[in-house]
Amino acid sequence: MIVWVQSPRSEVTRLLQQWTEGRQDALDQLVPQVYAELRRLASSYLRRERPNHTLQATALVHEAFLKLIDQRAVRWQNRAHFFGIAAQAMRRILVDHARAHAAGKRGAGDRPVSLDETLVVTGAPDFDLLALDEVLTRLATIDPQQSRVVELRFFGGLTLEETAEVMQISPATVGREWTLAKAWLYAELQR
Repeated sequence: MIVWVQSPRSEVTRLLQQWTEGRQDALDQLVPQVYAELRRLASSYLRRERPNHTLQATALVHEAFLKLIDQRAVRWQNRAHFFGIAAQAMRRILVDHARAHAAGKRGAGDRPVSLDETLVVTGAPDFDLLALDEVLTRLATIDPQQSRVVELRFFGGLTLEETAEVMQISPATVGREWTLAKAWLYAELQR
């Protein structure tokens, strides 16, 4: 008797497809299988944020997952597709959170601090998610494919192969687009 053992990746794909078909029990089985990976992605994003960030990885995962389970029209293709959509959700949540934080700082009565003073106090500039989102949005108008590659690789934590699978292009193309997009983003962020 031959017993087939499914890999965790194919198991996630199977559960996603069953969930798409309306099976609630598939979602119940799916959550424990993807939660750790979503938590790892969230932790990785938040490490790039300011040190006193008020959003925790667990909260980011929960907010993203709530957005994902509300997406009834999505026909989940596979694991990489799911994590690509999760990356978009996390990016939007972080950007919305950063905008709300920045809005709360405006007009709060604090003494304005110059960029030079900030660099002296902190020793290095913070990662600016809003600036990255702004240039990534500009890149999307110039080259949507490169923008999507950055979103999947940077925000989604997907490998070249997983990104290629989601986008239905070759890994070599993903590699080229990733390299070009990083160079363009770096130049834009330096302005």
